Amino acid sequence: MKHGSLFSGIGGFDYAAEQSDIENIFHCEWIESKRKILKHHFPNSISHGDITETDFTIYRNRIDILSGGFPCQDASIAKQWGEGQQGLQGQRTGLFYEMCRAISEIRPKYIISENVSNILKTNKGEDFSAILTELSRMGYNAEWRVCRASDVGAPHHRSRVYLVAYPSFIRLQQGQTFFSYVQETSSPRSWDIAGASVQIMGGGTWKSEPPVLCVDDGVPSKLVRESLHGYGNAIVPEIAIRIFKRIKEIDNEHKH
Repeated sequence: MKHGSLFSGIGGFDYAAEQSDIENIFHCEWIESKRKILKHHFPNSISHGDITETDFTIYRNRIDILSGGFPCQDASIAKQWGEGQQGLQGQRTGLFYEMCRAISEIRPKYIISENVSNILKTNKGEDFSAILTELSRMGYNAEWRVCRASDVGAPHHRSRVYLVAYPSFIRLQQGQTFFSYVQETSSPRSWDIAGASVQIMGGGTWKSEPPVLCVDDGVPSKLVRESLHGYGNAIVPEIAIRIFKRIKEIDNEHKH
């Protein structure tokens, strides 16, 4: 299968695709420092910059899976006061409609979208309704779930909503889901965090997140800021890997 990513960041979806034996065809990221990271790790993937200035028609019917974690700034709970939390009406989160343009130009078979879980609530739920309406208009059904990093055994919550859109001609059987492998039970894992031993069970939750220790000795502050920004916006690749795995299984079932 072939994969293209939008709002690629430091390449979380691209890495997950690579680990899933899915070929990365292109990525699209407008921040130059992150494009350098993408070029380093995915040298054979075609690089695009500003999504608003990119013509995606060259990829029409060439991409099996299109991923995109469209900007969350206008949907984040950090901007719940004043006019900050505008959702799809905001300049950044509103770039979802550019993703829709890319989808209509590429016509991928599957779409994976990711955003903060609060996108389900912005503008009284009208934003998420608009997302589903746009996908339906283009001929896609959709399934979504709020996934945490802890669902795959990571030592933090990082709650995000993942959505998988698929062609309306694909009929899932009762009980079938694209998230079969995300919240499976994992064995306990021990972590040493800030000097404290923490045992974590995948799929579990905590009353509070464990402490994080950050050190920048000898590292330029600009590099630290860029790294934290990249990691802060990045997806958890293990979640995407498990979604990719399920997509490949369901796709194979419908080919037969």
